[in-house]
Parts: sequence; structure tokens; C-alpha cells
Amino acid sequence: MEYSTFGRHVAVDTWGVDFDLLNNAEFLQAQMVEAAEACGATVLSVQAKQFEPQGATVLVLLSESHLSIHTYPERGFAALDCYTCGETVDPQLAIDYMMSVLKPKVMHAKKLVRGMGELQVVEADMKQVELV
Repeated sequence: MEYSTFGRHVAVDTWGVDFDLLNNAEFLQAQMVEAAEACGATVLSVQAKQFEPQGATVLVLLSESHLSIHTYPERGFAALDCYTCGETVDPQLAIDYMMSVLKPKVMHAKKLVRGMGELQVVEADMKQVELV
């Protein structure tokens, strides 16, 4: 059987996110699992860390790769990324889900097409998300 190496990797920097949302690893973990399921990914495991005095990191290990967030609540900033291998799971759907939860005032996103030779950088399609 031949396997494709094709994958998509969406990375997003968000600004202007509510402090309390970004400073709650337990909440973020639940939302990240929901985001993974929303895009059709298979969750293998989850790691979450609440930092002191503030901040959180959540990593969702997927059969298809990963979904992650690292937060700086004091700056209203979160860095998210989702990488999935293959054609069937769209990482953009997981990112869209998280944008609907976090409601950033500003975001910057890029998508990499991977596994096809030279990396291709394209604009992420964030049209599905209505920002505040």
C-alpha cells in the first residue's frame, strides 16, 4: 500500500484575547479536544500545563499529527498551530473552531502545504470566522 506524505499546517498568532480564557489550561484543553473532533481528527493524548503566574500550553496529539496552543494572557496573545497529514482531516476547521472560542481582536495566519517537495506557504482561509 502506498501512503501520501501530503499535509497541511496552519499557524495563527492571535492578539486581543480575554485574559481569563488564555489563563485557564483546563478550559483550553477541553476546547482543543473539541476543535480536534470538529475537524475529524483522532485524539491520541492530551498534555496541558498551567504556568505561574499566568499562561498555559496545551498539546493535543493526533493520529494525524498535532494541535497546540501556547498563551501569554498578560499580553492577550496566543500562538496556535494545527498540522494534519493526509487529505481527510482539514486543520483549518480546528483553527476556525478555536477562533470562534477565543474571539481575538487581531489575528495573523499562514498555511504551509507540506510533504509535496518544497514547502508551499499560502494564506490561511479564515473567512469562516467572524471576529469581534
